[in-house]
Amino acid sequence: MRKRLLLLLAGLMVMFVLAACGSKSQEDVVKDLTGKVEDLKSYKVNAKMTLQMGTDPQTYDVEIWHLEPSYYRVNLKNAQKDQSQMILRNDEGVFVLTPALNKSFRFQSDWPENSSQAYLYESLIQDIIEDKEAKFSATKDQYVFETKTRYQNNKMLPIQEITLNKKDLTPASVKVMDPDRKALVTVEFSDAEFNAALDKKDFDMAKNMTRVQLEVPVMADLGDEEFTVKYPSAEIPDVELIEEKSLETEDGKRVILTYDGEKSFTLIQEKAQVAPVTVAATTVNGEPADLGFTIGAQESNMLTWTYQGVDYTLASNDLTEEEMMMLARSVEVQGDMVK
Repeated sequence: MRKRLLLLLAGLMVMFVLAACGSKSQEDVVKDLTGKVEDLKSYKVNAKMTLQMGTDPQTYDVEIWHLEPSYYRVNLKNAQKDQSQMILRNDEGVFVLTPALNKSFRFQSDWPENSSQAYLYESLIQDIIEDKEAKFSATKDQYVFETKTRYQNNKMLPIQEITLNKKDLTPASVKVMDPDRKALVTVEFSDAEFNAALDKKDFDMAKNMTRVQLEVPVMADLGDEEFTVKYPSAEIPDVELIEEKSLETEDGKRVILTYDGEKSFTLIQEKAQVAPVTVAATTVNGEPADLGFTIGAQESNMLTWTYQGVDYTLASNDLTEEEMMMLARSVEVQGDMVK
């Protein structure tokens, strides 16, 4: 009996040693990821993104295409709210398409190279490679990295947990967290296809606008429809709403919310207008602003976006870009219908 027990213990020790020899260190995995990105020519990935910015979580389907060196197509859809938007990068610039309004905006931007991007594979790998203090762990089937984010002002979302599949190093999930480690953005990936069959023509602006409008038709005239006044649920210390007024315009009504205190800002809301079919892309001086539920434009002291047929403008000489993004992400229904 004793001999059998000793043989069993010896066998277990051999198994543990072999398992340890077969496991990869953090440095090994980072090296593999570096080689993977260098050899990667293209990919297609689907994902489900959940935002916890306001009172209720919002979930979106995201379709991501990438072709080396710098072609991108990110299609963001919320089927429940009939909301669709696309960010596109090709040789002509960076475009944000809103098919339901037949509108497109063109940016002269370095996107996506200037910041972390939770749904872009090579951006996640860059976050892992650049963070020399990244934490690393492994499960049976996955590698898990905890890294700092590279958002321009990352105090609100400083940490992310990136999970990769061991088998092929494809992305499994990302959790972007606030300083209290609450996940405000969660991305769950599926159907990752590396070195997918893609061509430059797949990133043409006009063709993509036509393609997405087959899924989300152009809205009818919105001029006489009601919209609901929305307010930011995020708070800036010692700042409060001091005035709300409604103005008549040629296209309906414009609601202006004025906040004041230690810092001041104005939030303007009005019904969006559907553009004629012949309108070309409007050039914007600024950067695309990824709010999660939609993509807006950040320029100077102003942040603009369109959501569910309403145009929003947030303006301030006091707020940081990070504070403006935080407020915009938290704007939600709390008011009455406006005509």
